[in-house]
Amino acid sequence: MAVRSGKECAYLAVFVALVIAAQLMLAAVPGVEVVTLLFVCYAFVFGVRRGVIAATAFTLLRQLVFSFSPTAFILYILYFNGLTALFGWLGHVVKKPTVSLWWLVLVVCACTACFSLLDGIITPIWYAFSERATKAYFMATLPFMIPQIICTALSVGILFLPLQKAFSIIKKGLR
Repeated sequence: MAVRSGKECAYLAVFVALVIAAQLMLAAVPGVEVVTLLFVCYAFVFGVRRGVIAATAFTLLRQLVFSFSPTAFILYILYFNGLTALFGWLGHVVKKPTVSLWWLVLVVCACTACFSLLDGIITPIWYAFSERATKAYFMATLPFMIPQIICTALSVGILFLPLQKAFSIIKKGLR
């Protein structure tokens, strides 16, 4: 059992490092992100439990790499844990990802929109924005949300199946 636990920790550490590196490399490009793609594929293959553990580890470590932000922490812990729980569950339900890809892309795009909407709720509450400031903040997030949704649709539509297969091969190493 100790060998399996060691492998589990190693797989988790490498995956979280990959996600942080990917986010760090693409942080300067607005609207472009692959974190969602990576978490969706990982949770789809490895399941809810491993997906949520990875999302939590990522959220905590991200606070060290990018300076601590309470609103980003709350947003990431809620969003990525919810996203990985959803796609971990879908990984057990969906038997033919190739056939289901079109609606999986729609689901992840809806989740991406929820990310911005959730930020539009958390940040104004945390900083006690006025009603006018809340509306202005929300409107300011829309130009970022649209490219993010497009990027997510393209990245998941193109890379989901290859990554899902790669993670499936990697998962066999846990047995």
